[in-house]
Amino acid sequence: MTLYSLNIILFFVPERGTRRMPSEANKMKRLIGNANGTYLYRNEPVTVLLSAVFFTMALLVHAGTAVADKGNFSLYVDKSGNIRLPDDFRLSMTHLGSLFVPEGEASGFHDVYTEPETAKAYRKTGKFPDGATLVKELRSSTAGAYTTGKNVSHATGDVKQWFVMIKDTKARFANNPVWGDGWGWALIKTDSSNRSVTTNYRTECLPCHMPAKNTDWIYVEGYPTLSKPDR
Repeated sequence: MTLYSLNIILFFVPERGTRRMPSEANKMKRLIGNANGTYLYRNEPVTVLLSAVFFTMALLVHAGTAVADKGNFSLYVDKSGNIRLPDDFRLSMTHLGSLFVPEGEASGFHDVYTEPETAKAYRKTGKFPDGATLVKELRSSTAGAYTTGKNVSHATGDVKQWFVMIKDTKARFANNPVWGDGWGWALIKTDSSNRSVTTNYRTECLPCHMPAKNTDWIYVEGYPTLSKPDR
């Protein structure tokens, strides 16, 4: 006999060539097959036990995978779908590009970042991979005369707010109003303790992204890092 242990479930498997057939007096047969005459003897519970064990294991693995898939596909999303701002993203992420808005409520520099792996994947496939993170930081600007010219604008240290988007190709949070159309959507204010103030992406986020619907809701033309360099 060889003793196996799996999740504290002990069972015995007869070694090949050591099986003992029960006597005629003690033989108890139960038909478990069909017309092929397959029988299970009382001293051979291994097949049924193994099937039960592996079936239970499969259920546990499936459940565990579902939880992990929902809660761990992004470092910046918890199991409930709440999105946070990545720490020190200016150093850990790749700068995709910047847009400058000269006036209005959203005036200033809009600097966009993502993971280096995301930029590489997009260059290969033309799509944002599952779990990709996009961070847009809005900074105030000022202008002055420099050797490069007059009225030169540059960003200041005054951050207005951040937008964070997390790519979700599996619709993990179908009933969450800040998730949909392939993304998680978040607006984080400087005084919101790193918590999103977005409550409904359809009314608060999607209208501004509608012109970019054909490029997965992202204005990719403003992000040259997503394109392969000429040299």
